[in-house]
Amino acid sequence: MSKTRIAVAGAGYIGQAHIGVLLNSATCALSAIVDPSPAAGEVAAKAGVRLFKSIDELLAQDRPDGLVLATPNHLHLAQGLQCIAAQLPILLEKPIATTVMEGEQLVKSVQETGAKVLIGHHRAHSPIMAKAKEVVDSGKLGKLVAVMGSATFFKPDHYYADAPWRSKLGAGPILINMIHEVHNLRMLCGDIVAVQAFSSNATRGFPVEDTVAINLRFASGMLGTFLLSDTAACPRSWEQTSQENKAYASYDDEDCYVITGTNGALSVPTMRLKTYPRPEDRSWWKAFEVGVVGMVRDDPIKHQMEHFGSVVRGEAEPLVSARDGLLNLRITEAIVEAAKTGRTVELPSH
Repeated sequence: MSKTRIAVAGAGYIGQAHIGVLLNSATCALSAIVDPSPAAGEVAAKAGVRLFKSIDELLAQDRPDGLVLATPNHLHLAQGLQCIAAQLPILLEKPIATTVMEGEQLVKSVQETGAKVLIGHHRAHSPIMAKAKEVVDSGKLGKLVAVMGSATFFKPDHYYADAPWRSKLGAGPILINMIHEVHNLRMLCGDIVAVQAFSSNATRGFPVEDTVAINLRFASGMLGTFLLSDTAACPRSWEQTSQENKAYASYDDEDCYVITGTNGALSVPTMRLKTYPRPEDRSWWKAFEVGVVGMVRDDPIKHQMEHFGSVVRGEAEPLVSARDGLLNLRITEAIVEAAKTGRTVELPSH
């Protein structure tokens, strides 16, 4: 079987991650790179593929089977609509767009055309997440009651010095980091229907927040708390616990989520499971049955690319649809609004 030809637009950090998995894929092949920057020439030469300056050039000279859009966020709307119009399947990196209004335009176009669009929330393809969802869906925890989550880490000063836009309004860890957590929580616990938040910039003093305490209400009635900070020297984040990205130091005794039900609790990603052996005899005076759920750790970006190939070939529907991407962005914006106004922000029903 010939490999599915995938081009990558954007040769930055995440684009190069996609390029790397394509070069090692058993079912997909890197066909070209699209990037107008001078530095992209070296990336293309190293990968052994042609470089195009624009998507127009690519479509005119060497149309692929699918395209990864790993370009700056502000280009997502225009480039996404361009590819949809050209009937070219796309893997569109998160966020789906810079604003909910733009995201709505993309979703409308997908719905009207039936376009093949996968949104790049790569953690959705994590084997750890798949196993955690399997445990939750099995009913072992009982009726879900609450989730406690955290994304606490310390970004060095040069992270902001290298890209000053990160310290300005429109950036900050809610918009940069929290969107990943939102999708994970939706996968494990269902739809989020309301949020509250307190934010602080007391540590860095930037115009944007550095620390946020968030309350969540889920459609099931389940509640959640989430602590987000990019100035907390603490390893309770997905990057520092999942061991999926080797660029980060990791700690196998730490978790970033604890999902609790009426019969037990699951800690993720250590997958430590504590349940009552006799549900009819549950009590805080009784001992839990303690174990660890078996699972594998593997690169979710690799699994995402294999899934995208299946979407391109018409063998699967997108695991993370354009509608999912819009919902994630909508919830993230609601957290920003809640932190700014001090109000509970209700999410529209869908």
